[in-house]
Amino acid sequence: MGLDAVPLGRTGLRVTELAFGTWRFGRETDAGDIEVGEQRAHELLDAYANAGGRFIDTADMYGGGRAERYIGDWLADRDRDRYVIASKVYWPTSTAPNGRGLNRKHLRASVDNILDRLGTDYIDILYIHRWDDATPADALMRTLNGFVREGTVHYLGASTFHPNAWKIAKANEIAARRGSEPFTVAQPRFNAVNREIVGNYLEMCREYGLGVVPWSPLAGGFLTGKYERNAEPPAGSRGATDQQFVDSYLTPSNFDTLDAVEAVADAVDATPAQVSLAWLRHHDQVAAPITGARTPAQLRENMAATNIELTATQRDRITDAARR
Repeated sequence: MGLDAVPLGRTGLRVTELAFGTWRFGRETDAGDIEVGEQRAHELLDAYANAGGRFIDTADMYGGGRAERYIGDWLADRDRDRYVIASKVYWPTSTAPNGRGLNRKHLRASVDNILDRLGTDYIDILYIHRWDDATPADALMRTLNGFVREGTVHYLGASTFHPNAWKIAKANEIAARRGSEPFTVAQPRFNAVNREIVGNYLEMCREYGLGVVPWSPLAGGFLTGKYERNAEPPAGSRGATDQQFVDSYLTPSNFDTLDAVEAVADAVDATPAQVSLAWLRHHDQVAAPITGARTPAQLRENMAATNIELTATQRDRITDAARR
C-alpha cells in the first residue's frame, strides 16, 4: 500500500492523497489522560510515512502545543523538505488580552511559537483556524503576506466550521488588487452527511482555484458504522456521552446515508470508513481528506481507502441517499 501524490489546487504543490490529522496528539481527556502520547504519536507518524505519507496537518492549539512538539521531535531525524506541514492559528494560546484571534500581535507570536515547536524554519501551509471579525480582512492579509515575504510561510489557507465563501472571496480580491498572496487552500468540514459546503462554497473554491482539504471525513466516527439505527450507542463512544453529537448525527436522514455507505461497503468488500473516504476522494474538487487515528492499525485501515475504486452508480447511491 502506497499513497500517491496529487496536486493541491493551483498552488503547484503536490501533496499526499490522504493528509494525516494530529488533533488527538497530546489531547487531554476529561479524565485527565493524554489521548495520544508522544510514543504513540511517533508510531502513527511512522506508519503514515512508511506508506508514503508526506502531508501532516496540525494546529497550534492541538494538545496545548504538544502536537507540534511531537511532530517536531519526530522530524528532527528526517528530511524536512520531504514533508508538507500545515498548521493553524486563531484559538487562545495565552490568557493575555491579545492571546487569541487574528490580530497581528497574536499571529506574530503564534507563528514564532509554531516554528519553535516544529523545529523548522518554515510552515508549508498556514491556515487561519476560524475567522476573526474583529480583524479587518485587509489588515489580516497584510500580516499573512508579511510571513510569506519573509519566507516563514509558503501558502495561505482558511479552515472553517460554517461555510463563509464571501469572506474568502473578499480577502482574495484584496490580495489580487495588491498583487499579493491569496488564500490558495481551503479546509472545510465535508463528508457524506455534512455537505453544507456544496453550492456557493465549493463554487468559490473552483473560481479561485483553492485546493480543498476536508476535515472530519468520517463525521466524527458516525460513518465508521459503529452506530445502529434505533440502538443504544456503544459505551464510551461520542454518541453515548455527547448530546450535541447525538442531535447532529444520530438522525433518520444520516442513517439513510449510512445505510447506503454500508451497502456499498458490502459490495466492494471494504469497511464503511474506507468507502466514506473513497467517496470523498472521488470528488473532483477534493485534493486530500484529513484522516486521523488512535492506533497504527486504524490508520492503515483508513489509508487502504486509497485502493478502493467506486463506480459512478455507487457514488451516486451515497450522494442521493440524503436527498430522499
